[in-house]
Amino acid sequence: MKIVVGISGGSGSIYAISLLKALQELNIETHLVVSTMGEYVTEHECGVSLDELKDMATHFHDNNNFAAPIASGSFKVDGMVVVPCSMKTLAAVANGFSNSLLSRACDVAIKERRKLILVTRETPLSPIHLENMLKLSKIGVTIFPPAPGFYNHPETIEDVVVNMTGRMLDMLEVDNKLTDRWKGI
Repeated sequence: MKIVVGISGGSGSIYAISLLKALQELNIETHLVVSTMGEYVTEHECGVSLDELKDMATHFHDNNNFAAPIASGSFKVDGMVVVPCSMKTLAAVANGFSNSLLSRACDVAIKERRKLILVTRETPLSPIHLENMLKLSKIGVTIFPPAPGFYNHPETIEDVVVNMTGRMLDMLEVDNKLTDRWKGI
């Protein structure tokens, strides 16, 4: 498998790090692209530098490089996740505004009808945010607010993050044991 992972400037870079580590452990090829604010927020929230992020990915592509493989539909990938997905990135994707490699790669995923998962990070949501999400959802994009369940009784932030990572992998159809599955009563 080949998965594109985008990191934009919304809060929640901890989810991106968890996803990259999980994909690395599963020996899944990753193509990473990080916005300027994504880099800043990851350093600020997690103390993880861009160089450290690069080490977690198979391939890294500069966000200004429109000649990168992930900018073309002829480069086959199995899916893309933007985690976290800022409302700026959401708006760019919803309106086909490919002003960066990150938004262009999302545009490619949509036009090629590939899995695209946007791990949106904002609260509360404005009507504009909701309209952009609905617009994308109607064309098959998965809108994935990382809203954890608590039926599995998480004890740490890591428990919450790992469970959400497992759910992201589920959306990519990647078998994993990171999610506590509901067994019923």
